[in-house]
Amino acid sequence: MHYSGPLASLPASLDPSIADDGDAAHFCGACAFAGSCQTMGYGKPELAALHCLVEHVGPFRSGEHIFRTGYPFRAIFAVRSGAVKTCVVDKHGREQVLGFYLPGEVVGLNAIYPDQFPCDAVSLETSQLCRLSFPAMSALAASMPAIQQHLFRLISRELGMASQLAADYSAEERMAAFLADLSRRYAARGFSGTRFILRMSRCDIANYLRLAAETVSRVLGRLRSKGLIDIDGRVLTVLDRDGLFALGQGVLTP
Repeated sequence: MHYSGPLASLPASLDPSIADDGDAAHFCGACAFAGSCQTMGYGKPELAALHCLVEHVGPFRSGEHIFRTGYPFRAIFAVRSGAVKTCVVDKHGREQVLGFYLPGEVVGLNAIYPDQFPCDAVSLETSQLCRLSFPAMSALAASMPAIQQHLFRLISRELGMASQLAADYSAEERMAAFLADLSRRYAARGFSGTRFILRMSRCDIANYLRLAAETVSRVLGRLRSKGLIDIDGRVLTVLDRDGLFALGQGVLTP
């Protein structure tokens, strides 16, 4: 996706929409399974069976659906570039944002039990994804502990995200936890955890955090005045990482 204004001058290292495709011996830069597989000694040549399950899909433009509520569950999707949100829409047309997914993260794991997608997945910007057949991946995971363990961790995190905002936290605690979590996730994928782009709109952030849209702007202003962050448009800089994490620690999942 091409940005104008302050985002246009950002270096590629700050932009997780830019990722290499790997080669015969190395994983794609946004591979959702590379870290765990490499830790267990699996390289790309040893994972030819997994590689054969991967189908590159997209690009999906901003607002386009990757899947919709009620679609049969046949595959999970790993974000290669861009960003995706999941949401549900009630009978009155009101949307509730459930989560945001960055490059290297997997969308659709919450469909395993009902065997159909319980939500919509919508691209937030021009996005590319990997589609992985879940029945085939489950069979492969049974013989490859690294993949199986990684799937369990991903499912566990998905459950944690679902309950993250259920308790009675203040607006500042929710926002601090949200930004700290983004920082942690960007850093885990090899990108900057202290300066990154907010891919989602203020309205989507408010919806996800169960806050009013105007509250989001006020809370960001308060975090800025406390010296925890700086923000310029959608570019956020974490100035006091420890302070931000301490403020949001009650909300953050392990």
